[in-house]
Amino acid sequence: MLDLDRDHVWHPYAAVGAPVREVTAAHGVRLRLADGRELIDGMSSWWAAIHGYNHPRLNQALRDQLDDMAHVMFGGLTHEPAVLLARRLAAMTGLPKVFLADSGSVAVEVAIKMAVQYTGRSRLMTVRGGYHGDTFGAMAVCDPVNGMHHLFSGALARHVFAPAPPREPDQGYLDELGALVARHAHELAAVIVEPVVQGAGGMRFYHPSVLRRLRELTEEYGVLLIADEIATGFGRTGELFGCDHAGIRPDIMCLGKALTGGYLSLAATLCTDRVAEGIGVLMHGPTFMGNPLATAVAGASLDLLAERPWREEVRRIESGLTDGLAAAADHPGVKEVRVLGAIGVIETHDPVDVARVQERAVELGVWLRPFGRLIYSMPPYAATPAEVARITEAMVYASA
Repeated sequence: MLDLDRDHVWHPYAAVGAPVREVTAAHGVRLRLADGRELIDGMSSWWAAIHGYNHPRLNQALRDQLDDMAHVMFGGLTHEPAVLLARRLAAMTGLPKVFLADSGSVAVEVAIKMAVQYTGRSRLMTVRGGYHGDTFGAMAVCDPVNGMHHLFSGALARHVFAPAPPREPDQGYLDELGALVARHAHELAAVIVEPVVQGAGGMRFYHPSVLRRLRELTEEYGVLLIADEIATGFGRTGELFGCDHAGIRPDIMCLGKALTGGYLSLAATLCTDRVAEGIGVLMHGPTFMGNPLATAVAGASLDLLAERPWREEVRRIESGLTDGLAAAADHPGVKEVRVLGAIGVIETHDPVDVARVQERAVELGVWLRPFGRLIYSMPPYAATPAEVARITEAMVYASA
């Protein structure tokens, strides 16, 4: 398999032929490799598998749905799993209109289209240090200098960027946001941000006062506020959604990743009645929109989330990450250690050697996927204290 993979498969953010490890099974929070080793997954499969792998309830939801239909077009047709999921998401977010998409990047594209159609304006404002996806509209609101998409800067739309938001309250920064929105309000369709946590742009945390100020400004100047909750949604930060830290509701919200518990690709773009009525016909329609299998397992995943004590689990993981990663702060190559909810980050002064970090983590039975200057973990909520301790041990060892 590895030989065939090297000959034919192109993996994400890698050149053809990049080395990989073969996984043959996954159960709970562990991945089984072809050579027989088991690794604790410190990444929740890119932050999606919050319940762990091979969960019997999620497996059964797929089996049950498969007996009825695997897919049917969503244009002019509907079905129970999609309708019930939309109702559930509307109740959770307070945003009553739900457009089902097939990936997080597409959800962001849809949000941008909504904003442009609604306002008739075409520019967006965001903050540096952000990441919103790999498609062209989404890339254009990622960090234009330090982000992973700088190679395409010449082909992207030009938007308005504020400085990266601060970790602590900063009135000077809030005033700067106000001046920037005022200066560009006539051309802005929306402000788009990742609430409280900037994910793949740098795993940075920032103060909720920034969100509150952006909500005030967008309302004052008639600009929409888009919350990209793809990484922060469904409890990862310690609140159900990142916006909850600030007590605000956006005009448009993007969801994905943990929506199906890591089983199938599904995302959603939600908006207010006002935005939906102002748009009318939205010009977007993915072929696999509202896929019955994906929406059925998403519904089952949200059932599980409602039943499990996820707040306590996230607090326990936060405590374990805080205690376990503390030792890394003494390493000379480490710039900062930070933890929020079920997110633990070691930031180094220099870019990490990805292959070396992964090899050292695998030695201790842990799977990590570092990038840039970051060694980080987002464990499944099902991870035990012992498993979180092993993850932090591997992170500290890999950062030495």
